Amino acid sequence: MISSFFQKTGKKVLDFLQEFGQVARLFLEIFRFSPNLIKNRKNFIYQLEHIGVNSIPLVLIIATFTGAVAAWQAAYQLKGIAPLSFLGTATSRAIITELGPVLTAIVIAGRIGASIAAELGSMKVTEQIDALETMGISPVAFLATPRFFASIVMMPILVVFANVIAVLGAYFISNFFLGVSFDVFFESVKRHFYFGDFIFGLIKGMVFGGVTSLMGCHIGFRTEGGAEGVGFSTIRSFVLSSALILILDYLLWMLVF
Repeated sequence: MISSFFQKTGKKVLDFLQEFGQVARLFLEIFRFSPNLIKNRKNFIYQLEHIGVNSIPLVLIIATFTGAVAAWQAAYQLKGIAPLSFLGTATSRAIITELGPVLTAIVIAGRIGASIAAELGSMKVTEQIDALETMGISPVAFLATPRFFASIVMMPILVVFANVIAVLGAYFISNFFLGVSFDVFFESVKRHFYFGDFIFGLIKGMVFGGVTSLMGCHIGFRTEGGAEGVGFSTIRSFVLSSALILILDYLLWMLVF
């Protein structure tokens, strides 16, 4: 029984190390093929639109209610401790440094990361990726590189959209339900706004976007088992991307503080 336990544990560890090495190799290959973005710019621009522009409506909806909930929660936390004039500070800093980047990244992991895994997985099981290799076209250069760099470019932009809408959502709740005026709310935001917090949020967005697309590409390229395998890859991409986003969020905070 003990021997079986150690065998299973050892196999899990070896599988993890093997997959980590595969992801690291894919990451290095993506950067090696980065000059090909100039030749493959049409695909890159399409990915910018697909990942960024088409995600804006969903991000804005999530951001609106994120700001609204942040305002109610901050008001509850400040009750009896500090006046509501600090509501702008409490909500804006939480949104810019944490809620905006993380929630946007998780939404994108569900929409884009899973989509990448499903698309590349379908190409894998139907042997389209093998056909590319037969024609001398690198799947990493043609499929993974545009998606990876498009995610890195568009995620910070989506985070900025999410931050602005979330802060406005927090203001509307503060104004209409909690009696905090426009001047009081945004004076508090301006007084305690730090440009470093804003940059930190954008860096988080870049990291989360890169991780999401990287995991989607890795899992998509290694899909097996037909339609069932594609479905499994789609779920696995979202689960792993979401978990890595939260883990990296913690690690980035540790590096900063």
